[in-house]
Amino acid sequence: MQPLPRPTQLAVSRHLPPDDGGRLIAVGAGKASAAMARAVEQHWAGPLEGLVVTRYGHGVPCERIEIVEAAHPVPDAAGEAAAARILQRVSRLSAGDQVLALISGGGSALLAAPAEGLSLAEKRTITSALLKSGASIGEINCVRKHLSSIKGGRLAAAAWPARVLTLAISDVPGDDPAIIASGPTVADPSTADEALRIVDFYGIQLPELVRARLASGVLETPKPGDTRLGHSEYRLIASPRQMLEAAAEAASALGITPLILGDALEGEAREVGKAMAGIALSCARNGFPAARPCVLLSGGETTVTVRGAGRGGRNTEFLLGLALGLGGAPGIHALAADTDGIDGSEDNAGAFVAPDTLECARGLGLDVWQCLAENDAWYCFSQLGDLLVTGPTRTNVNDFRAILIR
Repeated sequence: MQPLPRPTQLAVSRHLPPDDGGRLIAVGAGKASAAMARAVEQHWAGPLEGLVVTRYGHGVPCERIEIVEAAHPVPDAAGEAAAARILQRVSRLSAGDQVLALISGGGSALLAAPAEGLSLAEKRTITSALLKSGASIGEINCVRKHLSSIKGGRLAAAAWPARVLTLAISDVPGDDPAIIASGPTVADPSTADEALRIVDFYGIQLPELVRARLASGVLETPKPGDTRLGHSEYRLIASPRQMLEAAAEAASALGITPLILGDALEGEAREVGKAMAGIALSCARNGFPAARPCVLLSGGETTVTVRGAGRGGRNTEFLLGLALGLGGAPGIHALAADTDGIDGSEDNAGAFVAPDTLECARGLGLDVWQCLAENDAWYCFSQLGDLLVTGPTRTNVNDFRAILIR
């Protein structure tokens, strides 16, 4: 059997509910959900059943909890069917039953249960347009929640009056439970009006029936104070902040001064890269805000406004912006990667930048500026041989960026 990520195993085992001899129904979604499910199986002796959905290639063999794989970031029929089955499993439960919701990043796309009046094909089109628009993950998930029959607290509402305990691994800036996987088990403070404003701001086309249902309030989500969520408890068991603190501790042990810039950085990927280049150059030249040897650590989720037809990812696009901002400055190396092992929709987690990145690119006849204009960062780093390929990690605590100044 495939080994579990040890942090995931420890985090899940520490937060399992007391075994009162009753039924435990485990459901969930996300890139870490299969690994979380197996951790539950390894530490739960009582009656256990359930179903979780994860991304293709991220499954882990389980015996008592069924694992389904589906598409991410654009949903498919497998995700739609899995979401319907999860809703069926938690419906018609009693107050003596307990639901364990295993939620992690990616769950929003994987729980593809379109709202009434919306087809899966229409939801795929809307999701694709949002992902290319430059909208933040919070904005995208606001729309997703209001076009769903399972997200935005609806899963917990369906399980009423059973008890619901959610164990969540955060992949979003700020660790907001309502944004992680679009908050299927928590009340949703956002509104249908907000969802409409977001799609209009980014020029996203909606079917007229769906627009009318949003405007009428029919597609509104359960709000704080909803009695159907009264038996729902939420625990955040892993976060980007914990990841950065662990990296800082490792750097200190090597005699390198760590500086955590933040765990919730957002913005256009290439622009964030240029901004961080300025901080790194200040450290190298002036010893401020940290003297060399030091490492700048950050997490969060940047965005990419897709204008070209290239192959990219937010971490590789961040790194192109960083490399151009550094201009080949000596002694500065960088890594940026998505902790789930997939940068966007490509086969790499991220990539590396070194002082000779731009020089090597020129030697290969690569126009870095053109690669950036075409959103073709993956191709650039693939030609350089500097992609980081890990395969699915079966965990997900957002992006990890490290800039080493020696």
